Formats: sequence, structure tokens, C-alpha cells
Amino acid sequence: MDITILGIESSCDDTSAAVLRNNVLLSNVIASQAVHVKYGGVIPELASRAHQQNIIPVVDTALREAGVTASQIDAIAFTRGPGLVGSLLVGVSFAKGLSIARNIPMVEVNHLQGHILSHFVDLPDRQLPHPDFPFLCLLVSGGHTQIVRVDSPLEMRIIGTTIDDAAGEAFDKCAKVMGLPYPGGPVIDKLAREGDREAFRFARPRVEGYDYSFSGLKTSFLYTLRDAVAGDPDFIERRKADLCASLQHTIVEILLDKLVRASKQTGIRDIAIAGGVSANSGLRDGIVEAGRRRGWRTFLPEFKFTTDNAAMIAMAGYYRYRQGEFSSLDVSPAARLEELA
Repeated sequence: MDITILGIESSCDDTSAAVLRNNVLLSNVIASQAVHVKYGGVIPELASRAHQQNIIPVVDTALREAGVTASQIDAIAFTRGPGLVGSLLVGVSFAKGLSIARNIPMVEVNHLQGHILSHFVDLPDRQLPHPDFPFLCLLVSGGHTQIVRVDSPLEMRIIGTTIDDAAGEAFDKCAKVMGLPYPGGPVIDKLAREGDREAFRFARPRVEGYDYSFSGLKTSFLYTLRDAVAGDPDFIERRKADLCASLQHTIVEILLDKLVRASKQTGIRDIAIAGGVSANSGLRDGIVEAGRRRGWRTFLPEFKFTTDNAAMIAMAGYYRYRQGEFSSLDVSPAARLEELA
């Protein structure tokens, strides 16, 4: 029997709704929030207000594009966390209201697990490549950088994580001090293609196991700028492309070094990436090349599934629905990953 899931995502600054039938995506609607650009980062209060304005039209559009009505929905999958608590509250509250009004069961989803399970979404016109279990997923999303061992859709174990700044934060913070617009990651990626990645050398962490650290890299980058600009006020403008290329190359090497080590020691050769930074061309090229050299099967998400989206939430909700893992109406948002354990 077909299972139709309505997914709702509101963890940060994108309001999204999607409809999934089994694992085939029927619609995926995203409303982004340009209001944060002039502040150089997401303002939580503005984000939650925008979600309130967007949630009803976004869900309505997703249902209409999918050609289904609310009465045909088997379950509502929603992001419980982690994320901004005010933003999460909008999505959770909407899911509760629709559940009560239509007597539809709810399924809560861990946002980060949603990113990983986006690799199992298919499109109406084609089946996408799916990794086999177990596989390793390098999850690089917002404030999180993790290596996750995935044994099944509902069995995941974090074997490596950041102990301070995440890779995405390193991109955005370094972009900000160079005067680049927000969000900085895509701008750095674009400029990096024009620069020399060997032009500068930045500090690399020495962290045991599979854990990551990017605070030292960020500090090294800032010191390089400070010392150079002191004697040459136009330094950043003249060397912007080289700075971006060297920064991106360093971050990608740090990410892949631990991933290669994890693959060697676990023997797992199905390797995936997920999360917002998985759209970075340097990381995508790097993991493909590493896979070619090491005999991996590599899985890159389509660009539409790298950003925060409800398709991945619906996919994760589908697996939970099949296991009968439903949420009660007293569920509350969980801002921190630890609250979801």
C-alpha cells in the first residue's frame, strides 16, 4: 500500500513543505528569507516571524503541486530539531494543528538524519543512486560537521564530530572578515575557482580519532589577514581569489582526511556527503577523486537536496512511519542535538 507523507521543515531560515509517496517526491516547495542578508547572518526573531508568514502558503502550494489533498496524507513529518527554537516552534505548532484538525498522525524527525536520508529520495521521472547499508556519511550542515555510520534508515551512529567550530562556520566567518556577502560559503566557492589554492598555508588541526576542529584554521586565517593588511590595505581585494582557494582547499583536505581514515578502519566503501556544504564544488570534486583512487562508491546529493528542505524530512518520516514511531501532541521543539537523544 502506498504511503503519502507531508514533510515540514522550519529549523532555520527556510520554510519548506514537501509531499512524498513512498520514496518518490511529488513536490518540494521552499520559501527562503532574504531579510537576513543585510545583517550578515540569520536573526532568530526575524526568522520565526517569516516562518509564520510563509508556512500556510508553502504547505498549500506543496499539496497542490503534488495533486493531493490533506485527507490523502497518511502522516505529517516535521523537524523537531536541532535548530532555532523559534523557527522550529512554527513548524511543530503547524504540524500539531493540522494533525488535530484532520486526525493525521505526526512523525518527528531529526533534521541531521533527514539530510543523510535525502540520498533515498527518488524523482517521478528517475530513480537516483542510493548507497547500500552500511555506509559512511560526511554530514556538513550549518553548525554541524560529523562522520556518521549508517547501518539502516533508523540506525545511525556519530563516530566523529566537531569539537568547536564547524566547517560551514569557518567558511562564513572567514568570508565575513573579507567583506564578502552572506552567506559566505557559496561566494568563497565561486571565487576559489579563480585562485591559486597553494598561495597560502593555514593551520591544520591535530585531533585524535575522527573528530574535527576548525577554530585553529579560522584563527590562522584571521592572523594572515591582519599581518598582511597592516602593510598593504588593499591586500584582501587583490588576493581575494587566492585566499578563498587556499581556504577552501584546506577545509576540504581536513574533511577528507578523517573520512578516508574512517573508511580504512571500518572497511566501509559506500561513502556519501550531505548538508549545505555538500554543495561546495571543492568538496564534491575532492570526494569523487578520493573515491576514484580508493575504490569507493561515492554518493553526492542533488543540489536541490543540499539546502534545508522538506523532501528529506518526509523521507525520514516515511521510515519512521513504517516502524510505527509516532509523536504525541505534547512534543516540543529541541534546539540542541543532545535534546533529541
